Amino acid sequence: MKILFVINNYYIRGNGLSASARRTVHELKAAGEDVRILSGCDLSKPGQHPDFPLKEFKFPIFQPIIEASGFSYANGDPKRIEEAIRWAEVVHLEEPFVLQKKAIRIAKKLGKPMTATFHLYPENILFSLYLKDWRWANQVLLNSWRKNIYSACSIIQCPTERVRQRLQENHFTSELRVISNGLIPESCLRPADPPADYLNPNRPLEVVCIGRLAGEKDQITLIRAMRYSAFAQRIHLTFAGNGPEAKKVKKQAHKLYRDGIVGYEPSFVFLNHDDLRKLAAKADLCIHCAVIEIEGLSILEAMQQAAVPIIADGPYTGSSQFSLDPRCSFPAHNPQALTERIDDWLSHPEERWEEGKRYAASVKPYNIAHSIEQLIAMFRDALNRNRDVEETA
Repeated sequence: MKILFVINNYYIRGNGLSASARRTVHELKAAGEDVRILSGCDLSKPGQHPDFPLKEFKFPIFQPIIEASGFSYANGDPKRIEEAIRWAEVVHLEEPFVLQKKAIRIAKKLGKPMTATFHLYPENILFSLYLKDWRWANQVLLNSWRKNIYSACSIIQCPTERVRQRLQENHFTSELRVISNGLIPESCLRPADPPADYLNPNRPLEVVCIGRLAGEKDQITLIRAMRYSAFAQRIHLTFAGNGPEAKKVKKQAHKLYRDGIVGYEPSFVFLNHDDLRKLAAKADLCIHCAVIEIEGLSILEAMQQAAVPIIADGPYTGSSQFSLDPRCSFPAHNPQALTERIDDWLSHPEERWEEGKRYAASVKPYNIAHSIEQLIAMFRDALNRNRDVEETA
């Protein structure tokens, strides 16, 4: 099949949506599908040349916030969009924005079937604009996406059951299929047996938090939890990521050390994939506080390295589905509850090591190969349905 991915920026780093798209496209091509990209890009950077390139669109006033959030938008050159859609047999939308709206208009004119992945909640957008508590605004935006974007798609990929339920409750009429974005299977770097100093009561306890430093990721709850922990003097916090809230998170984390709450200066790093694997493999615990998240592959990748997770649970926390034990989840925004889970696991190092092995085994159902099979079936069903409609017209 000729499958066109429509995405504002396929190449941007530190953005989970773009990373997921790159991973999916790579695997679809490996499975023999003909996939091309309609995307914005920076032509000055080598390797950033999509099949159908669009220039970046810069927003007045909001551009600094957009860039700090790890995002960018493409312009909607109608000639380039039509060129891309004429090539395609199936048009796949990765976002619900202006570029996708323009693609829908042209795809309808050309009679091309469309599918989409639901990668973003409205709250992901409005959180960055400090409108997270405006429930009516979130609902208006979701209704707009349903009407103007997703209603044009015959099938919508929902990365988790929680996403499917929310879309169903909000009267999305397209077929909703639960298909994980998928995890690339990789070897676990953590050894089968703990290192010699694992039970040493004086060694630092490595508590890791992986993800963008952004309001919806809620690293602040982990920082607050440290003030209640009996193990705080032994804990070394590492935050792996960057983002719009970096200055705030760093300030509050370093204050823990200055106030004598934690015994080690917190570390902030921005790592490539291999180094993130090594970091997770050495972690005593991996904390995931995100309160607005579609799926959360970063914690799944940490679990693949036998890191025991503690994951926030709330109405919009897709990653909470990965928890295998009540002690591995906590109510979102609740630092005291998070402290209880942290201290419980740090009090039981032998059990924690064995639990890590259980988590490493638990990620196998999320193998991206399964996701690719389901996505190919989704694209083929959309194409066949469109042909059936054309034949009966």
